Amino acid sequence: MTMQARQIKPGIYWVGAIDWDRRLFDELIPLPDGTSYNSYLIQGSQKTALVDTSDPRTESIFLERLDSLNIKNIDYIVTNHAEQDHSGALPAAVTKYPQAKVLCTAKCKPMLMDMLRIPEDRITAVADRETVSLGDKTLEFLHAAWVHWPETMLTYLKEDRILFPCDFFGSHLAASSLYVTDEGRVYESAKRYYAEIMMPFRTNIERHLEMLKVYAIDMIAPSHGPIHQKPQFIMDAYRDWAVAPPKNVVVLPYISMHGSTRLMVNYLVESLAQKGVTVEQFDLSDADIGKLAMALVDAATLVVGTPTALVGPHPKVAYAAFLANALRPKLRFATVIGSYGWGGRAVEDIAKMIPNLKVELLPTVMIKGLPRPEDFQALETLAATIAEKHKGLA
Repeated sequence: MTMQARQIKPGIYWVGAIDWDRRLFDELIPLPDGTSYNSYLIQGSQKTALVDTSDPRTESIFLERLDSLNIKNIDYIVTNHAEQDHSGALPAAVTKYPQAKVLCTAKCKPMLMDMLRIPEDRITAVADRETVSLGDKTLEFLHAAWVHWPETMLTYLKEDRILFPCDFFGSHLAASSLYVTDEGRVYESAKRYYAEIMMPFRTNIERHLEMLKVYAIDMIAPSHGPIHQKPQFIMDAYRDWAVAPPKNVVVLPYISMHGSTRLMVNYLVESLAQKGVTVEQFDLSDADIGKLAMALVDAATLVVGTPTALVGPHPKVAYAAFLANALRPKLRFATVIGSYGWGGRAVEDIAKMIPNLKVELLPTVMIKGLPRPEDFQALETLAATIAEKHKGLA
């Protein structure tokens, strides 16, 4: 069966691809629900524009959908973002449409030349808020640096009030429907996407959310996941994730080699629960790092549980600390609990791994061997300290 373009509005078509079976992104990020690579064709009364292309693995599907429209010429290929899952099919597109100009930011231009070998004379850099007329339709380009690369921009279709934000507001979710039909499912996928990809840039995201307030937006058509016909839903979610204060939540990733740390974790979790503190607990021996990242979005406190391995933290705990440091969540507090056999520097090493987290370090509870009654009392005190620190949080 021939792959067909799908109409969004008169003269506006989705020509992307659904990747149902992809389960890993960047050889790092789990994709439990697959993903999509969304590309959009806009036909004006005088000119035609293509917004983003596709991942190389689905290039043939993308080109087949374009062919279904019998398009003889494309005037502009808008590249909102240089990353290959959106621009990987750009070389094929510029070959297929030799008259097309590639429009992108000045920072994006050398990236396309370096990563995709697009000829310099095919690329035109557009300024922030610059517009391009397609006749009865107008594209406006909004520079959005560090969402999530330095060259990113958003494209706004003025007459139809559609925002094409590339990765902004996206979700890794393969679905047969073009549009959001299950808000709960999309919310979870979008939150995972935000946590894994966007959270390190949340201060920039806050600024760009403010920028968008002056635009009338009836539809958000991202480059991953379904289209938002109720854009306030995803914009409110982003505002909560990026801007709102952290909630009364503790995230507790841990490893236990011989049972001591697990006993400590069990006790602390129960004590926190009794004090009204929500806990997200992750056994790092087999944890989904995407869910760990999602939990960090709302958390006020990070408690790391680790045994001592070769005088330092367990390697999987070190990786979790590295991940939290890279994601830069809204954490306010952090501490370490765990055990050792003869000594070590697990606490010191973990503290050095999280310089990006602007947190208050709470008292640690590191014990020798199995926990004794006084160790459980120290955990009780720690739980009380955390509960007191969380007073007033959402």
